[in-house]
Amino acid sequence: MCAAPAGREPEGRRRCVEDYAQSDAAVQIDLAPSQPVPAGHGAAPVPGGPVSCGVMDAFSASAMTHMFVVADAQAGRDWYVNVLDATVYGEYGGTSVVLDLLGNWLLLVTGAGPTPDKPGVTFAPPADPDRVSAELIFRVTDCRATYELLHGRGADFLTEPVDRGGEIRAFFRDPDGHLLEISELT
Repeated sequence: MCAAPAGREPEGRRRCVEDYAQSDAAVQIDLAPSQPVPAGHGAAPVPGGPVSCGVMDAFSASAMTHMFVVADAQAGRDWYVNVLDATVYGEYGGTSVVLDLLGNWLLLVTGAGPTPDKPGVTFAPPADPDRVSAELIFRVTDCRATYELLHGRGADFLTEPVDRGGEIRAFFRDPDGHLLEISELT
């Protein structure tokens, strides 16, 4: 396994070397070609060029997906499609739906218990919609017009838009109680 030596954290870009029984047959995985092979390691480059062994300088990902746990994946799908103009990217086994919402991924999944990769974790829709730990905020150019559009499509708003001086905003919920917000900077 490629890792920093025991008791030492990886420092910046480095080569990661795996020894095979202290022999000269070590495999070098090259993250920074200009750095020398660590002393005492008879290593040769991996055929085919550089390969990552999991050591990174900065976080990188190809996309970000926001996930909401819902009671009914199809009902959630229909609400996001009909109210917020999301498009369906995929549906899986009746328990999950992937939506494209304004160029972002939104995954709707039904509740489920712990799994080997998340022991002790249970996915469940919000038990109390008035206790919020996350929300989606949509920056809009006209909060009042957007409110009228979404309200007409069935969005359940907490209040009409409120002018807070510098921002006009209104909060609404999806059918499972997830909090959403439309916000206009003024």
